[in-house]
Amino acid sequence: GGTARRGLGSLAGAAYAGLCYWLMLYAANAPWAVAALFGPWLLPLLGMALRLRQPLLTALALGAAAALVWVVARGGLGDVKHLYLAQHVLIHAALAGSCGWTLRPGSTPLITAMARRVHVVNPPTPGMEVYTRKLTAAWTVYFAGMAATSLAVFAWLPWTHWSLLANLVTPVSAGVMFVGEYLLRYWWHPEFERISFHDMVRHARQHGGPATPVPPKGVL
Repeated sequence: GGTARRGLGSLAGAAYAGLCYWLMLYAANAPWAVAALFGPWLLPLLGMALRLRQPLLTALALGAAAALVWVVARGGLGDVKHLYLAQHVLIHAALAGSCGWTLRPGSTPLITAMARRVHVVNPPTPGMEVYTRKLTAAWTVYFAGMAATSLAVFAWLPWTHWSLLANLVTPVSAGVMFVGEYLLRYWWHPEFERISFHDMVRHARQHGGPATPVPPKGVL
């Protein structure tokens, strides 16, 4: 069922994070390791950029994909540590830019737009729209902070520390923020309409597509 699939997905994600950490320590310069480390990040980023129809994000994703193909085709690089740093920093900078761009005056914040698609049956209340704007700002700060932290750790700490940050701390911190916000939302705002965690994740992945009504769920 859905729980089993999510459990397997979590195990697969943890296994991949562990593999990436090992590859960065012991096979960082191998061309196949470069493909294994960069490919699974670039494909979803490119898909998101195409769904959002954001020219800058699309150009960054296409450029990164082309660079990956070039590196693998020529047999890797002498020292790819700076390439790994660029990947980690640019992905988070692009995500911060995507969220922050929607906070400019006259625009609809990214998470507000997602909430409108999820809550089609009962449109978001003014209070919910204020909350989702603040949440978009919070994710902007998180992504920008992660990019800055990545640069600082790379500059001042050993490579093993940066690899730990990129491969283990990054996904865990994002997951903690995502799940923590979901739980705190209904503690702070019990009046908000409730949706299942599964529906929230599904719409987060598909927010570039047409709106699909989601019937209200019972209290979790």
